Order: sequence, then C-alpha cells, then structure tokens
Amino acid sequence: MTASIPSRTRVRPVSAPGGRRPAPPALVLVAHGSRDPRALTTVRALMARVRALRPGLPVHLGHIELNEPLLPGTLAALGDTRAVLVPLLLARGYHVKQDIPELAAAAPARASVAAPLGPHPLLAEALHARLTEAGWPAALDAAARRTTAVVLAAAGSRDPDSAADTRRTARLLAGRLGVPVVPAYASAAAPTVPTALRALAARGRHRVAVASCFTAPGRFATQCAAQAPWIASAPLGAHEAMARLVVHRYEQSLSARWAEAA
Repeated sequence: MTASIPSRTRVRPVSAPGGRRPAPPALVLVAHGSRDPRALTTVRALMARVRALRPGLPVHLGHIELNEPLLPGTLAALGDTRAVLVPLLLARGYHVKQDIPELAAAAPARASVAAPLGPHPLLAEALHARLTEAGWPAALDAAARRTTAVVLAAAGSRDPDSAADTRRTARLLAGRLGVPVVPAYASAAAPTVPTALRALAARGRHRVAVASCFTAPGRFATQCAAQAPWIASAPLGAHEAMARLVVHRYEQSLSARWAEAA
C-alpha cells in the first residue's frame, strides 16, 4: 500500500524559557563515501535541494569513509548541538545498525539516527522517474508487459534485513510499473545482476531494464548499469523525491522522539 506523504512537513515547535523557540535540530546527511568524484558532487547537490525545501534548517554532511568531511568531524564541529543523522542508504545493514549509531554515541552532539531512505514510496517514485528519464515507455500494452521486466540493482549486504528492504522496494516499484521487478546485487548477496537477467530471459522476459538503486555514482552503480541488455537508469542522486524523503526521515525521527518523551 502506497502511503501519502506531504511534500513538506514541519518540526513541532517547543516553547523555551522567555517565549523563545529553540533552533531545530541539525539535519546531518550521512553518505557512504566513494572514490568516484561524481559521488561527492551528487551528494552536495542533494544537500542543496534539502536546504531549498527547508530554508533555515541547519543541514550538514558527513561521510562514513573515503570522502571529507568525515562524519566524526562533522559531529565534533556541531559541539553539543542536537542533531538528526539521516543515512543516505537505501536499506538496513551494518552501516545503519552499527557504524552510524556508534559514531553518533561517541560524538559530543546530542544525535539521534533516522531510518535509512528505503524502503519507502518516495524511493519508488524516484526510481520510476530515473527509469523514465532513461527511456522507460509512458505506457505498455499487454504484449509488451509479457516480455518486459526490471532488475533492481543494489549494493548488497550479508544482513538479511537489507535484502528484505530491497525486496520491499522492488514490490513498490513493480506496483508503479506493472511488470516484474527482481532485486539483484553487486556484492555480498544473491542473485547477481547477470543471474537475475538470465532467470528473466528464461521466463520470456527479454526486454529488461536495470534500475539503479544507488544514491550516487560509483563502482557498483557503473558495473550494474553496464550489464543492462536494454536501458539502465542513473543513480537517484538529487532527485526531488529523494530530497523530500530525506526531510521526511528527519521529521519522522523527531516525531518518534516526541512520542518517547510524552
């Protein structure tokens, strides 16, 4: 079932002594990091889009590895400021469950960690839009539907929760497209993209697109796209739905903290 998410949500105001409202918690985008220089450019573009959605909200960036600024440095610079860390990751896994919470706990900032970006209907919206940009047809007749499919290419993880999240994203995308969507992985999980393509071909699905379930360009995204027999979408990047999803995860985390305090 597709949830209805408003394009903008608001932080619940809190009255401070003297009638002043405290500054909202900072939003810290947590990117993985990549040796591909396009990744940093893409994440910065997404950050700019988030800032445009929420003028006045402090928005910062920190990487888990490979790129500056690294997350510990970003959190240290915030001092004891309240912050919500939003992972730019599309499923649960080691980074979401271990790395990011441990870094948050060790920081002087009073930081909480939001859910990863996926699965979510807004993620499926962004995936659909990127496929459309790559050449996915506006409509498919019955004959085309019988021979068309999508491989949802993701990074992969040994964590079963990661695979469960990717499968759910595949189901959300299939609901939008009306054709089968099969998850496949660049590493650490099965099936691989070539294996998924062979399995679909055996079922008569010869026109197969590869949907890039990656936040930014990098080695895995490039490898998966190169294996596409038909079209391959670009990474999700700074798509408007991704910026809305980042803000939604931030607001969701704040709401959860309000519920706990109530």
